[in-house]
Amino acid sequence: MKSIIKQSNRKAAFTPLERKPHPLGAVKKRGNGLKFHPSFLTGFTIVELLTVMSIIVILIGLLVPALNMVRRYAWEVKQKAQLKSIDVAIELFNTEFSGYPDSSEIGPDDQPYCGAMKLCEAMMGQDLMGFHPDSIFRGDGTDGTRPLYPDANTVSAEVYRDNLSIRKGPYLPLEGANAYWLNNIYSNTGVFYPKHFVLCDVYKTVTNRATGKRIGMPILYYKANTANNLHDSSEPDNPNNIYNYRDNQQLIELGIPSDPGGQMHRLADPVRFYKNTKNDKVTTASRPYRADSFILISAGFDGEYGTPDDVCNFDWKYLP
Repeated sequence: MKSIIKQSNRKAAFTPLERKPHPLGAVKKRGNGLKFHPSFLTGFTIVELLTVMSIIVILIGLLVPALNMVRRYAWEVKQKAQLKSIDVAIELFNTEFSGYPDSSEIGPDDQPYCGAMKLCEAMMGQDLMGFHPDSIFRGDGTDGTRPLYPDANTVSAEVYRDNLSIRKGPYLPLEGANAYWLNNIYSNTGVFYPKHFVLCDVYKTVTNRATGKRIGMPILYYKANTANNLHDSSEPDNPNNIYNYRDNQQLIELGIPSDPGGQMHRLADPVRFYKNTKNDKVTTASRPYRADSFILISAGFDGEYGTPDDVCNFDWKYLP
């Protein structure tokens, strides 16, 4: 009996333990030796990773330009919508006053007051509270003898209320008019009064010098002289030209606000103005677009007047 128990204990001592996974992976017998298969090493090789990364870089290179084109197109659509709104507002002004707003480079007092500023006055008034029907588009806001846009703090409440009661408009909603003082855009306003308002486009190409927010460039406005019949790019100062490039020339010559080097707009060249506004559909004579009304010009995505991405209230083609 004792011998049986001893044999039983001896067998138990040599009972193989439960096999545990090898720390380096599965072990297989091949031939006369053992070979480890590291099953836990399941990642990509360096070559595979480099291949995938190269493909991603190529795809990004293809997608980024396409996304930029979509972004620019979206801004262009938005800008055309703004010009359309101004178009409608100017037509309302024309209906009410039997004529489009003046756009000449100076006012009746021979002081600088350009087309972009007169556009803003016509649409919003010099104080953004509406256009005064007695205005003769003087930069000083008077009719030659009395102020048409008084400060509420300088007159009685009754006088101010009566003044507002005869105003027309505003023809654009104040919240979406993008009206800013000239010195919000330019550090040096040149010959112009710094507190004159202009309507700006929707592009965020300029930093507002007062708030630090991004705003657009002034929208240029030119009224057609329907008594004339020429569009002479070879002689920009021809007095018979339908449009006068000088209407906003001094404003354009203030330069590009976003360029600290003081780069000049291409539209500062009068020849470029007449090329950009030439109607390429008329082949028998040199004629401008909208020869019987007015034109509006936005500096476009690059913030520079006179380049192919300018947005206008007519379908135009850049002519080299």
